[in-house]
Amino acid sequence: MKAEYLIVGQGLAGSVLAWTLDQRGHRVLILNDSSLPSASKASAGIFNPLTGKKLNRTWKADELFPFARQFYGDLQQKLGGELLHFCDIYRPFRSIEEQNAYLSQTAAPSLAKYVREEAEDEKYRDFIENPYGGLQIIQSGWVDCVKVLEKIKEYFIEKGQYIEGHVNYESIDLETEKAKYENVEVEKIIFCEGYEARQNPFFKWLPFNPVKGQNLIALIEGYPIAEIINQGTFVLPLDGKGKCRIGATYTWHDIDWQTTQDAKEFLEEKVKTYLKPTYQILEQQVGIRPSTKDRRPLVGLHPEYPQLAIFNGLGTKGVTLAPYFAEQFAKFLESVEELDPEVNIERVFSLYFRSE
Repeated sequence: MKAEYLIVGQGLAGSVLAWTLDQRGHRVLILNDSSLPSASKASAGIFNPLTGKKLNRTWKADELFPFARQFYGDLQQKLGGELLHFCDIYRPFRSIEEQNAYLSQTAAPSLAKYVREEAEDEKYRDFIENPYGGLQIIQSGWVDCVKVLEKIKEYFIEKGQYIEGHVNYESIDLETEKAKYENVEVEKIIFCEGYEARQNPFFKWLPFNPVKGQNLIALIEGYPIAEIINQGTFVLPLDGKGKCRIGATYTWHDIDWQTTQDAKEFLEEKVKTYLKPTYQILEQQVGIRPSTKDRRPLVGLHPEYPQLAIFNGLGTKGVTLAPYFAEQFAKFLESVEELDPEVNIERVFSLYFRSE
């Protein structure tokens, strides 16, 4: 079997890159072990231009957000299903001091375009504690990552370009200018393994800094709010019938795929400070996000074997980073565009040569 690219891993990074290359006319094979846990399947998929206590504008928001909206809109149109959900993010103020600070900060033109002039405070009052009002962020929403993965998987299965199985690194043959994997010959093997890349003998030297995150799926009876509520933790409506995602925790220790009682209690303690209705917990989910030490993606070719490449390290903002940099990476592979130096793994090649 021959193809141009073999993509290893079908999380959000692998799915978006495979689709991007396919739509640009390349023959792509996906090798994926669906039995492995996946951070993408536990992801809230929120895209938010203003994040954190300091209302930091998301890196490259002006470029990433329009591109992501176009990408998921096109994907939804071609593959069907509700994949892209636009909604505001309402952030209730915790104090008069926070209210004054945020309103002053968002008066700046670079942030004002992401904020509704007047928040709909009364709309939320029966369900959310907001005595000081709140900030309403626009140009935001969420992507249904599980459905995206399912739709793209179905697409490649129908084309006969999906292989179910766990990668065997010892079966990779790099003796020629092309790469061979078992009975497959390709120009390049691109690893999109998420957290599993730390076990990859070709790329384990990269500076991953994985983050474990947990969230709750809950039923809030009679909850009519369509917007995402965010006050340190978030409440994300999923179906318009009261089913919501409550999240998320961030821990850099005890990195495993086990849910914990501590995380559940932490989320419940946080959310009760602003959510008025009672709720029933249906499920607890966990994911390990493939974050990096400098909080930038890891994209590019292996320093010694150009037949091998990586598209990884998208961290907590993968839904917006993946489409933009998948397009850039595809153009790089076609030799028509350079990679952004902030994501190109050439920036950390010294780690590879130091490890040899």
